[in-house]
Amino acid sequence: MKRIQTPPAQKLVTALDIGSSKVSALIAEPRENGELRILGTGQRQSQGVKRGFIADMERTEVAVREAVEQAERIAATNIESVFVGYSAGGLVSTVASVEVEIGGRRIEKEHIDALLGVGRDSIDPEGRMILHAMPALYTLDGLEGVKKPLGLHADRLAVDIHVIAAEPPPVRNLDLCVRSAHLGVDAIVASPVAAGKACLSEEERELGVALVELGAGVTNISVFAGGMLVGLKSLPLGGIDITDDIASAFGTRRAEAERMKCFYGSATTSPRDNHDMIELAPIAGSEEGTEAARITRAQLIAVIRQRLEQLTGDIAVALKELGFAGPFGRQVVLTGGGSELKGIADYAQGVLGRAVRVGRPQLAGLPEAHGGPAFTTLVGLAQFAASNELDLRQIVAPGAIVHKGNGGNLVQRLISAVKSGF
Repeated sequence: MKRIQTPPAQKLVTALDIGSSKVSALIAEPRENGELRILGTGQRQSQGVKRGFIADMERTEVAVREAVEQAERIAATNIESVFVGYSAGGLVSTVASVEVEIGGRRIEKEHIDALLGVGRDSIDPEGRMILHAMPALYTLDGLEGVKKPLGLHADRLAVDIHVIAAEPPPVRNLDLCVRSAHLGVDAIVASPVAAGKACLSEEERELGVALVELGAGVTNISVFAGGMLVGLKSLPLGGIDITDDIASAFGTRRAEAERMKCFYGSATTSPRDNHDMIELAPIAGSEEGTEAARITRAQLIAVIRQRLEQLTGDIAVALKELGFAGPFGRQVVLTGGGSELKGIADYAQGVLGRAVRVGRPQLAGLPEAHGGPAFTTLVGLAQFAASNELDLRQIVAPGAIVHKGNGGNLVQRLISAVKSGF
């Protein structure tokens, strides 16, 4: 996650979210109290992205340029570089564990820097491109769950490092696309990292929560515990699949199917659904005098629920694989454009057997049009940009005695640490 050095006078941050259905941009000014002041936003339809991957460089580049220019006009400023969200599938989350010998001394900053530097050098990306390498739990002489080891005494200091990586070609394509629009890339940020910043409370991240981003073409499932992201999985399914199912089932255009889904669609049923009628706009123009075809709302909901059944089933499997179970795995937050479907939280709660809510970006001054769950990642990118998160690749490692280990089940270890009240 290489960052471009900017002049001290430049205080603005710009977020760019390139999704399968829309490209959106946000320019904000960080305040001294840590809050962000929104200066401008922009949005364009995305036509060159499939399942989060760049499929048409030229069309995506145009959408990026136009979305950023719209935000620049509203903000009355020109920006040179952006923080870009990576929401395509194939994200891999791993944990590495390293340890240094302190010899019973008081832990100073140089000891922590040495540990983090060694941790950085120990990461094996296995041919992938690292997007994030973030320190998670510290361990002092076997005592896990230490957040701030500075000033304490120990014989050995260890840290678990959470690494998020992706296959290089899609990341390079994303980077090239943004640079082709004459913009620098400050960082490419994994979408779950950004979304978690925008719609999860600090307490939720501490106690354990699963964040499910229902995008247009991709659903990202990430688990947070002990205040940090500890595991993630991607599914090549999203809201666009429901739209295509509707278009195919009733022989209508995608745009019309999307309109039907948004205005009449629901994840839950009611007795009135059999009586509410919906007029269909056919793909080809109907002959003059022909009565427009109509369906019941119940028929529409049946098509929607069939795809939702598959999606929530896959989400349940992913949560189990991520170790999100038992008393720890009780809270799920849905976000992304797909979570705007009426009744989806109630439906997911019934299927998953967990408390489910819809997460929206929490940021003062956000325009109403950008305040829905579809813009969670965009807002989170701006918050990430302003937070200056520690990344191990920024650390230079002095000499140290190192013992490498494997991170084990970080989720379960975090649960234990939370329970012990660290």
